[in-house]
Amino acid sequence: MNDHYYSSKPRSESDRRIIDTTLRGIRLRLTSDAGVFSRDGVDYGSRVLIEHMAIPADARVLDVGCGYGPIGLVAARLAPQGHVTLIDINERAVELAKLNAEANGIRNVSFAQSDLYDAVQDERFDMILSNPPIRAGKAVVHRILSEAYDRLNPDGELWIVIQNKQGAPSARAKLEEIFGEDEVSEAAKDKGYRIYRAARRKNE
Repeated sequence: MNDHYYSSKPRSESDRRIIDTTLRGIRLRLTSDAGVFSRDGVDYGSRVLIEHMAIPADARVLDVGCGYGPIGLVAARLAPQGHVTLIDINERAVELAKLNAEANGIRNVSFAQSDLYDAVQDERFDMILSNPPIRAGKAVVHRILSEAYDRLNPDGELWIVIQNKQGAPSARAKLEEIFGEDEVSEAAKDKGYRIYRAARRKNE
């Protein structure tokens, strides 16, 4: 099998590089590496999600499939009284996310190597963020959507980014099936990317 960014242990030889970037007005110096998603720079879909995600200052947030950390680390800066947990199946990605948090002085964060939600089964969050691993297949993406519901607090929200040509319509249909049609909305669209927000009903 070829090495891919959703491997638990990437086999490609390490080749770290530094990315200096500004996201949501926040300057970050990020280290990426071979064997992780978007190693050459923060991808456009993640940037669109970062620009539009609405993070309360005291939110408890989960970043699913965090890669080397851009979404979760920006969320942590936007929630200085909150906490962000960053998880990824890829151990190299998790190591990089930790390194990047330390390098940028971001402390209200924690990390776990996790196959989907395995490491956070007993935890609940106000927000779940994800740029899901499309190449892992539709079944994996839909598990991220469906299993998010039970990880959310009442009034909690799932925010995802997905390209129209890579399954956005079916993802929205899945979200409406899980959360209810009235609880799913398109928060933004940009160059074929869709940002969907799905809210867990307060009384459930």
